[in-house]
Amino acid sequence: MAHTKKVNQGSLLLAEPFMLDVYFRRAAILICDKHEEGTLGFILNKPLDVKIQDILGDFPEFDSVAYYGGPVQTDSVHFLHSAGDLIDDSQYVSPGVYWGGDFEKVKALIKNGLLTPNQIRFYVGYTGWSKDQLDEELTENTWIVDEMDPNYLFVFKPEKLWQVILENKGNTHSIIGQMSDFLNLN
Repeated sequence: MAHTKKVNQGSLLLAEPFMLDVYFRRAAILICDKHEEGTLGFILNKPLDVKIQDILGDFPEFDSVAYYGGPVQTDSVHFLHSAGDLIDDSQYVSPGVYWGGDFEKVKALIKNGLLTPNQIRFYVGYTGWSKDQLDEELTENTWIVDEMDPNYLFVFKPEKLWQVILENKGNTHSIIGQMSDFLNLN
């Protein structure tokens, strides 16, 4: 069955329930950049057991863990936020969600208490697809496509995010979202 939903900047990709790939199992990925040459996104629901200031040496004290954004360039740090115009050079992704911007401004806003952990998330690495790779994966039903809601990023607990998004889609997706993470229990 061919996919009918088009993926754009701001789309969400949810891993199909039986995906065993260690990087993408039950992943919810926000697409931040899509163009002719490829697609880039961040896995929203894979927190790491490390605070952002432990990764970045000159970073202010901040009560926020870093997230695993994907297997590409894991030596890089990116951020998604809701601060919009407060952070120069931010790229609009979808309503209430922005990507990147002036990193020195981010640090200054955090130092001054003007940017809180519920307004920004940091990602180590990213997820990327070459020119036609994502379209091929969609044809193979590897991903379920949905719309982004800023609450998925800033409100819901990451460990429940995949399930919450599927349940919000309703119908069969709701049933899929309630499936056990342990395939042998179904």
